Amino acid sequence: EVQLVESGGGLVQPGGSLRLSCAASGFTFDDYAMSWVRQAPGKGLEWVSSTNWNGGSTYYAESMKGRFTISRDNAKNTLYLQMSSLKSEDTAVYYCAKRMGPGLYGMDYWGKGTLVTVSS
Repeated sequence: EVQLVESGGGLVQPGGSLRLSCAASGFTFDDYAMSWVRQAPGKGLEWVSSTNWNGGSTYYAESMKGRFTISRDNAKNTLYLQMSSLKSEDTAVYYCAKRMGPGLYGMDYWGKGTLVTVSS
């Protein structure tokens, strides 16, 4: 059974940093690209970032470029999202998602999410 468990969310002040983690199990982690998506209060899902199977290629939504860094540790079956220079508009539930192949295929599994609140 595929399981994706996010952690690391919390309350942070504007300009602060957080690192999210996603522990993956139930599939061969390094066979698949992974992504982060988020959902702000009252809004739809927004793609944040993706990485290919080995972390050699990374992709970001325009508003996250230069502030967020996606990475993965295939030995630990874990995906990360380092977030810095956080803004109030980054407040959202952040989900990790498994892609259906080593590259940017569609997403087929999501975790339950971790809440990030950016507020003073």
